[in-house]
Amino acid sequence: MKIIVSVKRVIDYNVKVRVKSDNSDVDLSNVKMALNPFCEIAVEEAIRLKEAGIASEIVVVSIGPNAVQEQLRTAMALGADRAIHIETESQPEPLNVAKLLAKVMEAEEPGLVILGKQSIDSDNNQVGQMLAALTRRPQGTFASKVTVEGDKALVTREVDGGLRTLSLTLPAIVTTDLRLNEPRYAKLPDIMKAKRKPLELKTPADFGVELKQHILQLKVEAPAQRQAGIKLDSVDALIDKLKNEAKVI
Repeated sequence: MKIIVSVKRVIDYNVKVRVKSDNSDVDLSNVKMALNPFCEIAVEEAIRLKEAGIASEIVVVSIGPNAVQEQLRTAMALGADRAIHIETESQPEPLNVAKLLAKVMEAEEPGLVILGKQSIDSDNNQVGQMLAALTRRPQGTFASKVTVEGDKALVTREVDGGLRTLSLTLPAIVTTDLRLNEPRYAKLPDIMKAKRKPLELKTPADFGVELKQHILQLKVEAPAQRQAGIKLDSVDALIDKLKNEAKVI
């Protein structure tokens, strides 16, 4: 079985995000970029399925400018077999990403597609669901456990009341949650080998997809900074603050 994993280049989660002075977007100049953490989990799950003898090939796909090849090489260093880079000037919006991935699925005919449930930059949590709708494939979102048995994928999801397990007929689409696994670190020999693994360059035109704008970003603002708390000497002082300053009682 072939597995396709979609990955995205995002700001490293350890970096403090800065907003541009004109509030038009996030400032990416001289910022460390990395593989989206949920995408790392998706890659790890695909590798584990291959190690278990269930998958025969792992193909990683990323959409965006030339810089995303760095993250594709990282995914191949972790264990993916080959990569497809669909080059665009900027990161397209979720619907365009889903349309391109649908075309990749049509060409590659995978048994399973695994995506991170969301990226940590835009936090849209849309591509997996849109891809399932476009391709009419069964989907299991927010997976905390994935088991493949024959032509079925059993996907366990965490819900408010506990756990729910879905049985999906393959080919299917799965999006990963944090508890699914713990990604491995790439070893130096694997990093060197990844440089020789095949990376195919494509454009949206190769798949007959026209990138259209459906979303207009109006403004980006940093979260409001929380004020430091204070210590009070008595309950009476607390009640006075709540009544006269916070005005909640």
